[in-house]
Amino acid sequence: MSEVYYEFAGLLAASVVAGVVAVGLRQPMIIAFIAVGILVGPAAFGLVTAHDQVELLAEVGVTVLLFVVGLKLDIHLIRSLGRVALATGLGQLAFTIVFGFLIGLGLGMPAAKAAYVAVALTFSSTIIIVKLLSDKREIDSLHGRIAMGFLIVQDLAVVIAMLLLGAELGIGGDEAAGALVLLQLVLKLAAALAVVAALMRYVLPRLLHLVARSQELLLIFAIAWGTVLATLGEVIGFSKEVGALLAGFSLASTAYREAIATRLASVRDFLLLFFFVNLGAKLDLGALGGDLPAALVLSVFVLIGNPLIVMAIMGWMGYRKRTGFLAGLTVAQISEFSIVFIAMGVTLGHVDQSALGLVTLVGLVTIALSTYMILYSDRLYTLCAPVLGVFERRRPFRELALEEGEHDAAPVDVIVFGVGRYGRRLMERLHELGVRTLGVDFDPEVVRELRRHGMDLRFGDIEDPDFPETLPLLRARSAVSTIPNTDLNLGLLAALRRHGFAGPIAMTAHRAQDRRRLAAAGVERILEPFADAADFAARAIAQRIAS
Repeated sequence: MSEVYYEFAGLLAASVVAGVVAVGLRQPMIIAFIAVGILVGPAAFGLVTAHDQVELLAEVGVTVLLFVVGLKLDIHLIRSLGRVALATGLGQLAFTIVFGFLIGLGLGMPAAKAAYVAVALTFSSTIIIVKLLSDKREIDSLHGRIAMGFLIVQDLAVVIAMLLLGAELGIGGDEAAGALVLLQLVLKLAAALAVVAALMRYVLPRLLHLVARSQELLLIFAIAWGTVLATLGEVIGFSKEVGALLAGFSLASTAYREAIATRLASVRDFLLLFFFVNLGAKLDLGALGGDLPAALVLSVFVLIGNPLIVMAIMGWMGYRKRTGFLAGLTVAQISEFSIVFIAMGVTLGHVDQSALGLVTLVGLVTIALSTYMILYSDRLYTLCAPVLGVFERRRPFRELALEEGEHDAAPVDVIVFGVGRYGRRLMERLHELGVRTLGVDFDPEVVRELRRHGMDLRFGDIEDPDFPETLPLLRARSAVSTIPNTDLNLGLLAALRRHGFAGPIAMTAHRAQDRRRLAAAGVERILEPFADAADFAARAIAQRIAS
C-alpha cells in the first residue's frame, strides 16, 4: 500500500510541474495532465503501476463532471435560450455532425467510427471557454453571452448523446430490434424521470434543507447522491454517466444548486486530473502515429469549419461580422466531453481504442491552438476583417436594435463608457446634479436593466473601432471612461479623436504606471477611484475625530 501512496504523491508532483509549464504557455490543464499520463504510463517510463486506483478516481471524476453538467439543466433553462443561441447551437451541431461524418468516411473510417467521431467533434469545452472569456473580461459581452447560450445547447446535446449511449443502442443492425431497444429506452427514461420528479417534489427539498445546515455535509451529500444514482443508472440498464446526469438534474431547480456547484468545482477539477492522466497512460504512441494525418484533417475542420458556420448563422440573423467572429472562435476546439463520449463508446464495444486515440489527438491540437486564437482574438480579427464582409448583412438589424436610439437628437453633456458599479454611481450623481448623461456598456443585460430605471443607455463594444461613430459625439461636451483597462482606454481615446470628438476626456487608472500612460496620451482628467475614495474616507474620519 505504501508503494501506491508513493506513486500517488509522485503523480501529483509531476502534475504540478506540468501544470506550471502549461500556465506559462497559457494552455489549459487538460493538455498538461494527458502529457503526464503519457510520460508515467507504459508508452514512456512506466512509473505508475497502480492502474486500478487511478482508474477508480478517474471514474469518480467523470461522475462528478456529469453531475455538475446536470446541475446546470434547470427545467426553466429553455426559456432563457434566445433564438440566436438556439439557432447557432443547433446549426453548428448539425453542420459538424454531417460534414464530420462525411470526412470520416472519406478518411476510410467504418460508419460506426465515423459517426462517433463526428458527434465528438461537436462538443466545445464550456470550462475552457468560460475561463478564457473571464480572463479577458468578455463573459458579459454580447459575443460572450451568445457563446454561453449555444454552449448550453451543446450541453443539452451531451445529455441526449449520453442517454442514447447509456441505452447501448447499436449502430445499424436489425430495424425491429432497434425499435424495440428504443421503446425500452423511452419507457425506462420515462420511469426514471417520473421517480426523479417525485423526489424533486416531495423528498429532495426537505432533505437538502436538512443537510444544508452544514456546508461540509452538503458537499458530501452531493457527491454521495451523484455516485449512488450513477450506480443505479448502470444497474437499471443505462450507464453511470446517465445516472450522474440525472442526479445533477434532480437538484438543478433547488435553491442550493449554486452552492453545490461552487463547492464541487475544485473536487471535479482534482478528480478529472486522474481521468486525463489515465487516458494519457492508455494511449499507444505507436498507433497514434498512423492517426496523425486524420487528426490533422479533423483538427483543421474544427478550427475553421465550426467558426465559419457560427459566423454564417449569426450574420444571417443580423449580427455584425466582429460579433460573429468572436463568438465563432469559442467553438474552434473539442472538449473533455468529446473524450468521455468516445470512451463510453469504447466501453460499450461500439468503436475500438483507435477512435479514442484519434479524438484525443484532435483534442490536443484544437485546444492548444484555439486557446491562442481566443486570447489574441482582436489581433486575429484585424487580420481577417477584410474578408469577413460576406458574413455580415448590409444592415445588421439585430445588433443595431441593441443600439436603439443611435440617431436620437436629444442633447448630451457627458458620455460615460462602462456602467459597472462605479460608472452607474457616477451617472446617478451627474443626473442628480442636472448633467445630461449617456451611458455605454457592452453587457446587454445591464443596458436593459438601467433603461428600466429611466437612465439613457446604449449598448456598444468599445473594442470595435467603428462603434464611436454611432454615438452623438458632436453634441456631447465631455466623455468619461470608467473602464479599468488602460489599453482599452487608449484605443477608445484614439477612436474618439479619429471620429471628431474634441471635448475633454476623463479616464480611469488604478496604478501609477497607468496614470502616466494616460497622461502622456493627452487625457485631460485621470480618475483614481481607490485613491479618491481613500482620501475622502480619511478626510471624513479626521473631521469626525476633530469634532
